[in-house]
Amino acid sequence: MRKLTGILAVLAIAGCANSGGSLTDPVGADKVVYHLNEGLPQATNGLRNIRNHLEVNPKAQIVVVAHAQGVDYLMKGKKDAAGNPYEVIVQDLKSQGVKFDVCEITLRNRKLTKDQFIEEVVYVPSGVAEIARLQQREGFSYLRP
Repeated sequence: MRKLTGILAVLAIAGCANSGGSLTDPVGADKVVYHLNEGLPQATNGLRNIRNHLEVNPKAQIVVVAHAQGVDYLMKGKKDAAGNPYEVIVQDLKSQGVKFDVCEITLRNRKLTKDQFIEEVVYVPSGVAEIARLQQREGFSYLRP
């Protein structure tokens, strides 16, 4: 029995070594959807998290889905608490491949128009439906700062 346990332990270690991934090397094709719906403080935290994510994994595929109060940071002229325009941060992240989705139901319910938003956004019919689609059909992991 001890010999069998030893053999299984060696096989488990060998399997981990050959799995192709490493906890110390996070660079790979992660697919992550960040969910923002609470307003500017959450957006500030979320954008910081995304920057950190891309710092350690520049190959990550990231989609940010915003609805409800979470769309506010994507409006023209919005700034964080330190006075930094969100648009500059969004432009930088978009240049690194991050996609920013805005919920059209939120626009309708809040009586907002597309011309109030920066040009880097993409509009989706429903933010929550888009999050579900990305998770279920596209294999994205879900993060909510």
